[in-house]
Amino acid sequence: MRYSLLLMSSLAVLAVTACSEPSEPDPVENTEATSSSEPASATPDQSEAGENVLLAEWDGPYGGVPPFDEMDLQDLKPALEAAMAENLEEIDAITENPDAPTFENTIVALERTGEKWDRVSVMRGIWASNISSPEFREIQTEMSPKISAFRSKITQNQALFDRIKTVYESEEAESLRDDQKRVLNLTYDRFARNGATLSEEKKARYAEINQELATLYTKFSNNVLADEENYVLYLTEDQLGGLPQSYIDAAAGAATERGEDGKFAVTNTRSSMSPFLTYSTERDLREKVWRTYYSRGDNADEFDNNAIIADILQLRDERVELLGYDNYAQWRLENRMAKTPERAIELMEAVWPSAIARAEEEVADMQALAASEGADITIEPWDYRFYAEKVRKDKYDLDSDEVKQYLQLDKLREGMFYVAGELFNYDFKRVPSGMVPVFHPDVKVWNVTDRTTGDHVGLWYLDPFARTGKRSGAWATTYRSHTTFDGPTTVLASNNSNFVKGAAGKPVLVSWDDATTFFHEFGHALHGLSSNVAYPTLNGGVRDYTEFQSQLLERWISTDEVVNNYLVHHETGEPMPAELRQKIKDAATFNQGFATTEYLASALVDMRYHTTDPEGIDPDAFEKKTLDDLGMPSEIVMRHRSPHFGHVFSGEGYSAGYYGYMWADVLTSDAAEAFKESPGGFYDEAIAEKLVEHLFAPRNSVDPAEAYRAFRGRDAEIDALMRDRGFTEE
Repeated sequence: MRYSLLLMSSLAVLAVTACSEPSEPDPVENTEATSSSEPASATPDQSEAGENVLLAEWDGPYGGVPPFDEMDLQDLKPALEAAMAENLEEIDAITENPDAPTFENTIVALERTGEKWDRVSVMRGIWASNISSPEFREIQTEMSPKISAFRSKITQNQALFDRIKTVYESEEAESLRDDQKRVLNLTYDRFARNGATLSEEKKARYAEINQELATLYTKFSNNVLADEENYVLYLTEDQLGGLPQSYIDAAAGAATERGEDGKFAVTNTRSSMSPFLTYSTERDLREKVWRTYYSRGDNADEFDNNAIIADILQLRDERVELLGYDNYAQWRLENRMAKTPERAIELMEAVWPSAIARAEEEVADMQALAASEGADITIEPWDYRFYAEKVRKDKYDLDSDEVKQYLQLDKLREGMFYVAGELFNYDFKRVPSGMVPVFHPDVKVWNVTDRTTGDHVGLWYLDPFARTGKRSGAWATTYRSHTTFDGPTTVLASNNSNFVKGAAGKPVLVSWDDATTFFHEFGHALHGLSSNVAYPTLNGGVRDYTEFQSQLLERWISTDEVVNNYLVHHETGEPMPAELRQKIKDAATFNQGFATTEYLASALVDMRYHTTDPEGIDPDAFEKKTLDDLGMPSEIVMRHRSPHFGHVFSGEGYSAGYYGYMWADVLTSDAAEAFKESPGGFYDEAIAEKLVEHLFAPRNSVDPAEAYRAFRGRDAEIDALMRDRGFTEE
């Protein structure tokens, strides 16, 4: 069965500030619009003939591509039902094989199943993440528990697990190649950790819990999306004080798109909220935008998520208790790099004191500046970004809007292609419109080739802009992964963002943070494109490791080669001047108190949720008490408040795992120093070769700790992280 789909029980929104890519087999699924351009409907002849384009093999160029332009929502439910039925028949064929279980007739046979299910799931993911609609959400709500039940039929198939176990314990297992042993071990572990060893009674309850969770995850994510769509603040011209012209133009376009010509829309998404809070001089409006954004899922109405969170926590706790674990986090971290909740908490608590100490210094600087300007206020959360920007200008003479003039979306993309060429030996060439089907006119496609051999590596899809029905944030996914076990397949990788379109004919300018996120998500795409694994299962990964590769790629945005050639002024074409670059470098650790504190607060609350008895839990009260106990600065709010914490409650990808970004950041900081110490810096050929060989291409065919040691020659050290953030160890 295809790796990304085995043992998943529902659609899950897994986006961070930065991303969501499926990276290990969880009992959930990566997901997530109606666009202004609806996908074409199937013709009557197709329907009468009983054909369903969602089930069809992908044909056309580049090894076959998804027929996104022929997607019809009315085909989704029958396609899901047909694909599930066929997948179960494939499983039956394995269990009914009269021959003794072997790696080939059991494990490889299992790897080969589910191709039709994979194809349907790709389409379902597009509707969920990129072009959602009320009609899709109805189907999603109906089908989620059915899909969970289908997956339980596989994971709890005793005959199938018996065959897997027989191979796992056989003499043959010792003679397998290392990557085959890895597939076997991951497969056995996947089943054992998800109820295969339980009694029939406990299996039944385990399956019931998964179905209940599938419904709750779907409802949680739909509620968040509803609040993002339903709350829009329309401004008039006299309310635009302080806002950059690029933001005003984008807000005008967003208002026109919603039928409010002449007004300016602040949408309830991070990409709209954050710059508004940074620049608007209208303090009362900043507060309104802040409260609206951070109250998503927490408005005591039909879309409130607090009761759903409580139910999710209790069900998760009950499920792992069936498996013999003390708490959900213990089960969750067992097969990750951290191994135990205690180790994850130890890392976070090592950084927390420095983070909040720095945040206090930042607030003091803001308060002093506000007083010097005659503002009789106490800094509140809706003031933080606004006064941080003022302090940035005062301390470093650095204006974020000035920096933005050098950050054109198209030029940033070219810079990413340059880095991919230098490190990975890839060339990117735009595929002419119409040659590869897309699900929205905004989506563009590039052909990726090996620049030495000219061989086709895969396609890269880019869906860059925000729109109604598209979930917020930025994420990466793959529509098809590289494998060789059943004939070579090429990669279909995708990056998805929520940049706000500028006025017609004008370049899209983005913030430094958004530009960094763009590089981050491209790192996920490169991780998929560089895969050299044989089996589908090995294209996964370990959650607190897979963010490492993408976080590392962020470092290249600041290299001379990228800055001098791609960070050029959108009007003059001149490179970013050395003086401005030095200001950015000098301010590199500025506001790290805010950034680290808001992230760690979310990660620590996530871990506390999953190491606490959830009986009778009140999420709002629990969140508040946890933050009070931590000494959370009142001027900062956690990055993802519980009622809209999609990483944790729209599925299980980051549940008890949001700490993983910091775990990965330790690796990132340490690996970056390997490049800094090398003769060729960030483009050193020898280090780049080791990077691809040990950290990108193997995916999950090698234990992450071993892979990192092969690259660095030792384990990563936290000291590099503390240096990166400008902290000193307490």
